[in-house]
Amino acid sequence: MPKRIHPIAGAIALLTILTFWIATVLAETLGDTAAIVAVKTAIPWGLVILVPALAAVGGSGFAIARDRSGGLVAAKRRRMPLIAANGLLILVPCAFLLSFKAQSGTLDTVFYGVQALELIAGAVNIALLGMSLRDGLRLSGRLRTATA
Repeated sequence: MPKRIHPIAGAIALLTILTFWIATVLAETLGDTAAIVAVKTAIPWGLVILVPALAAVGGSGFAIARDRSGGLVAAKRRRMPLIAANGLLILVPCAFLLSFKAQSGTLDTVFYGVQALELIAGAVNIALLGMSLRDGLRLSGRLRTATA
């Protein structure tokens, strides 16, 4: 069962974070204030999908790799605490602060500073989850490693 849950939960988590990130960039570059408020209001609701998906990825990943070590498994294990810490300590608080400020119409320098931090932290998590996806595909044999 963990071998089925892990890739599905991982895909959901990665796609959810990508959706948040792209929606934010599009709202800021192409949208108006109403679009920014709508995106920033919706993102905390998206955490209802993201947080369980990340928990499922972590739990199923540990279950799958229980008896394995080294190489790609070790790399995936090292990334997970960084992904979790980045999410819990930076991304979740940013999402709630930005939602609050957007809903109150306070799109000030603090808002944009926090949003810049959120975009950077989100890009880091996208990259880390992408590397874990790549390594998972290699471990499962669905992606071959490049040879020199």
